[in-house]
Amino acid sequence: MMPQTGQKVGAGEFFRQVRQEANKVTWPTRKETLVTTAMVFAMSFLAAIFFFVVDWFVSHGVRLILGLGA
Repeated sequence: MMPQTGQKVGAGEFFRQVRQEANKVTWPTRKETLVTTAMVFAMSFLAAIFFFVVDWFVSHGVRLILGLGA
């Protein structure tokens, strides 16, 4: 039985509830973890390239408008 909000439980009961909740977790497989990690790196790389290109165009545009690019 779950205690009401604000009610204190003992350390033993707390750890029993933690173990019970942890058993409900569906953990990813090694392959899923590797694929997800690779996708994060790939998307980070693509985002870095995109922002580099956008920054380059904006900086050249500002230099052209302000006449700073000699």
